Amino acid sequence: MATRLLARRIWSVTVKDFRRLPVTVSASSSYSSSLTHSPRPQPLLSRSHSLPLISYRGVSFNVQDQDDFTERVINSDLPVVIDFHAQWCGPCKILGPRLEKAIAKQKGRVTMAKVDIDEHTDLAIEYGVSAVPTVIAMRGGDVIDQFVGIKDEDQLDSFVKKLIGQ
Repeated sequence: MATRLLARRIWSVTVKDFRRLPVTVSASSSYSSSLTHSPRPQPLLSRSHSLPLISYRGVSFNVQDQDDFTERVINSDLPVVIDFHAQWCGPCKILGPRLEKAIAKQKGRVTMAKVDIDEHTDLAIEYGVSAVPTVIAMRGGDVIDQFVGIKDEDQLDSFVKKLIGQ
């Protein structure tokens, strides 16, 4: 315990000291030109370019409550993939983006609902979720298919295609 506290103190002092440094390292081609002195302190690892982020917004939504679930999932005109997950679940963090990518490939023919089991325990119990991640496919309010655990992209694509009838 004492070792952890000492490590935290060292880490916090080190981070604070780095934040005060007036040196910026940019992602340029030559090392000598990558260090620039600035009158104001800048972040130590400020990048001059950013990595592209792939976002699948609009493909999925978070379920807010039982009424929201009924309205947007059970009464939906589109087939719905329901991702029962938890914030603390490592496999859920891997599966979520893969599932969103598979849904996005269908270009609006299917949607995805995300249900956090810690916030909506009643829904998890109602649909028999005993482990996360659990994914359930629904069409017209009826459960078509489901699986538990991580799947690769090809398996997710076939799961979604089965739901929309391809």
